[in-house]
Amino acid sequence: MTAILCLAAGCATQSKKAPTYYFFPPPPDEPRLQYLTSFSSEKEFRGGEDKSLMNFLTGSKPLRRELAKPYGVAAGDKKFYICDTDLGVVIVLDLQTRRMRLLAAQGEGALKLPLNVAVDKDGTVYVADSQRDQVVIYDKNDNYVAALGTLGEMKPRDVAVSGERIYVADLQKHGVRVFDKATRAPLFEIPRGQDATNKLAELQTPTNLALDSQGRLYVGDTGGFHVQVFDAEGKYLRTVGEFGDGPGQFSRVKGVAVDRENRLYAVDTMSQVIQVFNDEGRLLTFFGDPTAGKAIQNLPAKVMVDYEDVGVFQSYVAPNFKVEHLVVVINQLGGHKLSVYGFGHKK
Repeated sequence: MTAILCLAAGCATQSKKAPTYYFFPPPPDEPRLQYLTSFSSEKEFRGGEDKSLMNFLTGSKPLRRELAKPYGVAAGDKKFYICDTDLGVVIVLDLQTRRMRLLAAQGEGALKLPLNVAVDKDGTVYVADSQRDQVVIYDKNDNYVAALGTLGEMKPRDVAVSGERIYVADLQKHGVRVFDKATRAPLFEIPRGQDATNKLAELQTPTNLALDSQGRLYVGDTGGFHVQVFDAEGKYLRTVGEFGDGPGQFSRVKGVAVDRENRLYAVDTMSQVIQVFNDEGRLLTFFGDPTAGKAIQNLPAKVMVDYEDVGVFQSYVAPNFKVEHLVVVINQLGGHKLSVYGFGHKK
């Protein structure tokens, strides 16, 4: 009888293993980022199999919803929007219900090879589709609205939205195309004016975009091995990073993100770390070192800063650490397809 009760209620004498916390930079430096969790499927995010009453009564098995080869990610309205290049879809992860679904537009709105995604404040979703050669636009209910570009006109790799403008990283133009959000009419291209002939300002392979609190544009230039920074009107400001495999250098820069303090987060796929720079382009720290045990990156492609959803992951935070915002990293391979870090400080 004692054994049965023990199995039913859990033995009080069994000690619970203390969680292991991973911080960056490692001791003795002051920690600024904590690795919180990672997952590659709805099952992992929910913490196990679906144990709903309907499944119990019917004996049905939950559908397998998994990330295959994710690339881009954006957040909005308590959801993560994840571009999966292997499945050719945008997967929507609802952080409140902990469910995954597909952005299931058909016909004109059907996606082919989505790379990156942006979500506007009103819930409008913009998807850079590299096979359609368009930016496909949906409303907050997944209804197809319109598409930017025509076949052969541009090769979009990323899209960003700020104020009344849409920014598109275009490989065909070796630059960034800026559109009016309301009319979707082209406004100008970056580099522009005198910068169009300035070697320091040139873009070779613009693949990823980010905008800061001042409207400045950050362009991850994979072929240039650096991040280019332009002001809100497209004027060149500075270059962050250079070719190499040391601190502050890039071998294959991909995703970029900027927090409210204008710190730049930049993914280097080759070294598999994310480097963090201050407002002036000086290296502050890096994280995701493949030697750091569980907190490993595997072909990282994108990084995202998220202030609105800290509470969703609060249970993973160490007792003596205060998280200010999330840093989400997308890995294309391995068992950590979506990794979540907390940026903050010791209490």
